[in-house]
Amino acid sequence: MKGIDAMDTPALVALLAELLRSQQWMMATAESCTGGLIAGACTDLAGSSDWFERGFVTYSNEAKTDLLGVDAALIAAHGAVSEPVARAMAAGAVARSRAQVAVAVTG
Repeated sequence: MKGIDAMDTPALVALLAELLRSQQWMMATAESCTGGLIAGACTDLAGSSDWFERGFVTYSNEAKTDLLGVDAALIAAHGAVSEPVARAMAAGAVARSRAQVAVAVTG
């Protein structure tokens, strides 16, 4: 098997799908700068409804707060493009979906 570093996006998504299915988990995405491209890559794989629950595109700070519950004070303190905000986005995506795991991208 190729190393993960050498894998292309469809191969990585297929591996992710296999891992999520093996745990019977659903995944959500919380995206800012990528504008839904990660969710799109996931749903390009046939059968993704088995493991992909939903995607949030939260480009503005207000969307991060409104849709994912990210505290505005956290954004003000660390900036929208920061690890604390990405963690809060992922936690919000899990809390506001039926997913057990989430991935978040801030910028």
